[in-house]
Amino acid sequence: MNIFAFFKMDSFSIEICEGLQHMSETVFVGLCEMVGTSQQVAIRRETWDIKELVERRMIPLNGVLGMLSGSMREGFRLKGSDYDIMFWLNNHRVIMDMSQSEYYNTANTTLILSESSESPPGFTLLQLLTPSRYKIALSACVRMNDRVYITSSIYRQLSCSLAISNSTVHGPCGSGVRVGVEYDTAHCLVCDFWPPSASSWIDRCHSWPDPEVVGDIVRNGCHFVAIGHPLGPHGNEEWRISFSKAEYKLVSSMNHCQFLTYGLLKLFLKEVLNQQSEETSKLLCSYHMKTTVFWAIQHNTLPHLCPQNLLAAFWVCFKLLIKWVYEGICPNFFIPQNNLFLTKVNGSAQNRLFLQLHELYKKGLACLLQSSSIRSYIMDVLYNPRLSICTDESMLRSEVDNDVDLVKESSYVLATTGYLCLITKIINSLDQFMDSPMTQYQVVAMQKFTAFILQQTSFRLQTMYPKTGVNKQIYISDKLSCLMLKLAAKFGYVSDMLYSAMYYYKTLRYREALSAIEMTKVKLAEPYLMYNGHVDRERYTEAVGGQSWSTKIRQAVAWDITLYNSICYINELIPEQQSALQNRIPALVIPVFVLLHFLEFLCYRHIDTTLSQAALDELQVLVHLDQGLYVDVYNRDISWEILGVCQQITGNLPAALYSYQQTFTQYPYH
Repeated sequence: MNIFAFFKMDSFSIEICEGLQHMSETVFVGLCEMVGTSQQVAIRRETWDIKELVERRMIPLNGVLGMLSGSMREGFRLKGSDYDIMFWLNNHRVIMDMSQSEYYNTANTTLILSESSESPPGFTLLQLLTPSRYKIALSACVRMNDRVYITSSIYRQLSCSLAISNSTVHGPCGSGVRVGVEYDTAHCLVCDFWPPSASSWIDRCHSWPDPEVVGDIVRNGCHFVAIGHPLGPHGNEEWRISFSKAEYKLVSSMNHCQFLTYGLLKLFLKEVLNQQSEETSKLLCSYHMKTTVFWAIQHNTLPHLCPQNLLAAFWVCFKLLIKWVYEGICPNFFIPQNNLFLTKVNGSAQNRLFLQLHELYKKGLACLLQSSSIRSYIMDVLYNPRLSICTDESMLRSEVDNDVDLVKESSYVLATTGYLCLITKIINSLDQFMDSPMTQYQVVAMQKFTAFILQQTSFRLQTMYPKTGVNKQIYISDKLSCLMLKLAAKFGYVSDMLYSAMYYYKTLRYREALSAIEMTKVKLAEPYLMYNGHVDRERYTEAVGGQSWSTKIRQAVAWDITLYNSICYINELIPEQQSALQNRIPALVIPVFVLLHFLEFLCYRHIDTTLSQAALDELQVLVHLDQGLYVDVYNRDISWEILGVCQQITGNLPAALYSYQQTFTQYPYH
């Protein structure tokens, strides 16, 4: 069989033959393995949905809101994907015209007016209407035509310094690498209204998305990111309109085959298009692929998409992309007058890129053989044409696989810890959410989030009423803290019992702390325990298979312990927390078994020195010999540090010095 002839696609139409259907089904299965099944994607989206929704309710008006955006938020977990995070001031609002100011209390809200009459499509100037107390916003102000405007270039430069240390300015973001993952943090401004320049998009939505989705998108407004149009009259002052929220809603409204088509285009971009030549490798980006899929769906060129015609859908999008490159015009999905190709895909680079795309086009779908991720699935069918393919997603992944995914996604917590002094508001918010409808995945995320809030609040209370306070206040706060920690242990993971042990140690109740440690030890020793995603599948299934998600996480799941550096949990770790804060590291992440032996050592020092030394010996063996099972590579620095702290406490200074030196040979996560 001639592979290229088999794959050949007509430039105007696609004949869906039996062989192509078979091939599409194989690629569908491959993409489910790489990109995720619909259940996996739902877990990723829904857990983040509920966490961000909770945060909106908890953060005060003068706080900072955050939102995971980009491909990670959309549900992708592809190798090499970066984290895109948007931050904005909760008490700063952009309005589109002066009449909208009536919706805000200007005594506590800074108003900013969007003026787009002199800017290219998709860009605008932002005029400061009412005073701002935010230093960066004030420092970025310039006066033009007797009006005060917030300059994007200065705002971007100053806000980048707020990101994780060693960030560099990249587009509108502060960029860098953390624990081997690239991140982009964009400090932007929010608007509760849909921009008039995108009003035509609403009128275009006849077949997709549904009216409910359109209404939801319009009600949620947009953002403004700090970067101007390079060819605009006020490039240093202008801001770009960001439809990140709207794009997430659109991607979420896709069926799973449409989402996988988007994923296939992302893989094709990375593994094929960007490998053609160095000159053209930076011209196309994932956003262009997303825009292609949006237009293709709305133009109804991807109807009734299913596993059998997935490759046909890919080909439709690829042809549209080639057309855009030939014309030098990639219309923004919301504001078509905004040409996404304007500053990059032009001149000789555009011509070279078109020729490369056309060469791939002439090969037909055989061009997918150049993708290292997709090639093996295609070759399986070519060499085994009678290969039976199951496209039933429920058969592609086991119950354990989905449990691992849900635990991982639910274990990421947001930055509400800075506002945990608002205890009453937080508890009331949690109570309201408990009565609202949630999916099964959101219930688990909410359960974990509730445990997290209770744990942090209990330590906050203890800090608010130390031993020097009034006896009655101390007694009441202590009772409340103990009650919240018991509730958290019922809601959370097996490892969450260690928060009780920390609290008892901090309040000098060493025997109670050791009792909590012993109970935790017993549960952590179970052969079916899932720890940081590692699990004996057979034993786990035998022990908790088929039971509710809530039961599983209480009985069979453990995760590393997060200690936020704004809260004191263990006095012996105060220097480490202060050092981390200086480096803008918000939390210490300590392996469960390291923390368990550390607490055991600290408690037994006041009861039995022999047992204290035994706990230290166990900690030393763990830190020295573990091969990544119990001590993750990114948490080895804090593990060596804790070992050094214990050795210094016992007076073994040479051993402590060695451990501290080892800390600096590890990945510098903390």
